[in-house]
Amino acid sequence: MKKYLAEMVGTMVLVLMGCGSAVFNGGCGTTAQVLTVAFAFGLSVVAMAYTIGGISGCHINPAITLGCMLSGRMKTNEGLMYMLFQVIGAFIGSALIYLLVSNIDITYATTTGANSCGYGVVAGLIAEIIFTFVFVLVVLGTTDAKKGAGNFAGLAIGLSLVLVHIVCIPITGTSVNPARSIAPAIFEGGVALSQLWIFIVGPFIGAALSALVWKLIACDKCEK
Repeated sequence: MKKYLAEMVGTMVLVLMGCGSAVFNGGCGTTAQVLTVAFAFGLSVVAMAYTIGGISGCHINPAITLGCMLSGRMKTNEGLMYMLFQVIGAFIGSALIYLLVSNIDITYATTTGANSCGYGVVAGLIAEIIFTFVFVLVVLGTTDAKKGAGNFAGLAIGLSLVLVHIVCIPITGTSVNPARSIAPAIFEGGVALSQLWIFIVGPFIGAALSALVWKLIACDKCEK
């Protein structure tokens, strides 16, 4: 079961980041927008490959799973379960994007001093939870003593942080780190200081959720 859950989480991240980059960065029109979306999809695969590759192989794509099935690398029933959980993960990722997009409020300001694109306080909190979850999950996965990426952990973590910023900057300016938000908010004061709680509560909730999910999909005693 943990393989299927890993595929679900991986596909959720792929859709959330790849499609989210298109949604939050204004679509695919200019060269910069095209490259932004392309990098988001590519970095999603890099991050998830290092995070769940040791658990499920990180297919996160039914076409890849089908290729593995037809080439004899995996049994049909296992492959079909992979596909099912990949689709479920895609739905979860899409639902999270919808949740963020549906919470728009032009009065929202970020504690980082960056300009947000009209997303409300609720969207800001949700975004910090979601993207901290993804970032910390990558950290936990790549640094795991048994299933981690070894010397490549730093590369995967750094690239995943780039990925998170690509999608989250238009929403909150991206914190995913309470320490880096506290000082700027204090210096800026006003609205930024009053909304600082978002950038403390959100990342802590996201980190806690990532720890729970990692324990679930990486459990050695759980059914494979």
